[in-house]
Amino acid sequence: MRIAVLKEQAAGETRAAASPETVKKFIALGATMAVEEGAGASASITDSAYREAGAEVVPAHQAVAGADIVLGVQAPDVAELAGAKPGAWVAAMFDPFGQRERVDAYARAGFEALAMEFMPRITRAQSMDVLSSQSNLAGYKAVLAAADQYGRAFPMMMTAAGTVSAAKCFVMGVGVAGLQAIATARRLGAQVSATDVRSATKEQIQSLGAKPIFVESVAGIEGEGSGGYATEMSEEYQQAQAELVSSHIAKQDIVITTALIPGRAAPRLISDAQIATMKPGSVIFDLAVAQGGNVEGSVPDQVVEKHGVFIMGYANTPAHLAADTSALYARNLFNFLSAFWDKEAGKPVLDEEIGDAVRLTRGGEVVSERLRG
Repeated sequence: MRIAVLKEQAAGETRAAASPETVKKFIALGATMAVEEGAGASASITDSAYREAGAEVVPAHQAVAGADIVLGVQAPDVAELAGAKPGAWVAAMFDPFGQRERVDAYARAGFEALAMEFMPRITRAQSMDVLSSQSNLAGYKAVLAAADQYGRAFPMMMTAAGTVSAAKCFVMGVGVAGLQAIATARRLGAQVSATDVRSATKEQIQSLGAKPIFVESVAGIEGEGSGGYATEMSEEYQQAQAELVSSHIAKQDIVITTALIPGRAAPRLISDAQIATMKPGSVIFDLAVAQGGNVEGSVPDQVVEKHGVFIMGYANTPAHLAADTSALYARNLFNFLSAFWDKEAGKPVLDEEIGDAVRLTRGGEVVSERLRG
C-alpha cells in the first residue's frame, strides 16, 4: 500500500495533508509513504522531518508513481496524478458543488475521489471531520485578524488617565467557527453577543459567557437542517432577523460572520445600509467571503472601507495558521483511513455509511447521490 502526499498547487494554499506524526502512524499500519519535496515547507514542516518519520521524500512524479492512495488538502488536478495506480483513491477536499468539472474529470480518469468535506456529522466520524477542525481555527483567526485591524483595545482597561471601554463583538452564525470566535473574543476581553437561525444554539452561546440575540416574535422556526447544518429560513423570519440585526449591529465595534449553507452561495447577512449605521473604525470579518460573502461589498483578501467601516475576509482562513491546521487535517485523514484499515488486506476497506457519504466517483462514474440528485 503506497500512500503519496503531494505539494499543494492551489493559490494561497499553505497547508499539508500529512505531518511527521501521521507519516509514522501510516507506516506502522504497513503503508509506504512517499512525500513530494517541499510538500510541508509552507506549514513549517521540513523534508528532513518527513524523512526522519520514515517517508520517502522525492519529486512529484516519483511520489505519485504506483500510488494506491493520494492525500491532499485541496484535490489535485487529474494531470498531477499521472502514474498513480488505476482506481487509486484520492482523499482531499474537492469543493464538489463549485468544482464539478474536476469531479467529472476524476470519473473519466477512473480514480476514486473521496471528498473529506462530505464526511457525515455522526459521532463516530467526529475525529475525521475536516470542516470542524479547520473551522475551529478559522474562527479563532478571524477574531485575531479583526482585532489587529481594529484601532482600539478589546478589553476594558482602567488606568490613571481614565478608563478604556471594552469592545463590543457580535458573532453571526454559531457553528464551530462561530463558537470559537465567541470564545476567542471573550478571552480578549470583549463584550460578546451572538445570533444564529438555530434556536438550539442559544444555550451554547450562554455557556461561553456571551449574550444571545434571537428573533422571538416568529415562532416555530428552528433552522436546523440535516447533519447539524443551518437551512435557509422563511421570508418572515429573514425580515424579522434583518430588523433585529439592524438595531443591534449599529452598536457593535466588531462583527464576525460565519454563515454557510452547503452547496449554495453564502447567505447575505449584512447590507450596505446596515454597514452605514456602524461606528467609524468598526471592523467586519466575513468568514464566508470565498463563497460569495455574508457581507455586501466584501472582497477576498482585501480590506475594503465603506462608510468608515473596515470589511475584510480571507479566501482561505485556515491557511493563515498552516502549522496547526495541517496537523489537525492530517490527523483527520489518518483517523479516517485507519478506522477502516483491514490488516489482512493491508489497506482500508470503507463501509457504506461513511464510504458512500464521501465517495464522489468510482468505476468511471460519478456515484455521489448529492451530486446525482
